[in-house]
Amino acid sequence: MKIPRLEKTNNPIKSIENTSDCFQYLSKEDLVILQDKKRQIQYLKGETLFKQGAFAPYVLYVIEGVVKVYLQTGHSKQISIRLAKKGDFLAFSSIFGEDVYTYSAAAIKNSTICMIEKEALKQLLITNPEFAMEITSRNCKNESQYIDLIHTISYKQMRGKLASALLYLSSKDLLEEQIFHYLTRQDIADFANITVESTIKFLKEFEKENILKLDGKNIVLIDLKKLEQIGTHG
Repeated sequence: MKIPRLEKTNNPIKSIENTSDCFQYLSKEDLVILQDKKRQIQYLKGETLFKQGAFAPYVLYVIEGVVKVYLQTGHSKQISIRLAKKGDFLAFSSIFGEDVYTYSAAAIKNSTICMIEKEALKQLLITNPEFAMEITSRNCKNESQYIDLIHTISYKQMRGKLASALLYLSSKDLLEEQIFHYLTRQDIADFANITVESTIKFLKEFEKENILKLDGKNIVLIDLKKLEQIGTHG
């Protein structure tokens, strides 16, 4: 696996305790422990953070940027699960006994990532119930996204799959990231679990139906209600 690029010395190290409310539950002593057990790395767009099946010694925390989380289901086939952004944790389940990463992750834009030794983080969770509750609740919110993904893959037709993917990618949490500027049509196809050819075809159909507007790579959703209907019944 490609060795990640260490952050340059002229780029100041960011303190993660100022990036999320969850770290306010840690004492100064705990923050010192955390500081000693973490490493900050800068990833460029397209670089892999970790691969599915690789040894998992770290939990990763997104300080800046956006990361695509996906399952490798074949030699050249993958299913994108979600996008992680500032304040999100990756590979959190590795704390509870997973020895390897159960999915892969790659930066879709330049991203600053904090790698935290999972055993150190586990001890902080054990000794700080409020900190543990805050982090766990943040990670539990992903469960609904996984359930929606399973439902989409299992029951929806291709138009419905693409509609659901577009709604997720344009959700409030991701709106400020201008996600479509960083995603290829293949990326969108991976979120919809359909071919890139079908993705291009249905995007053009949606544009003709005045559901959205295509502007180069960018996609502007016009009729959210109709897109939601297609996502629900498609």
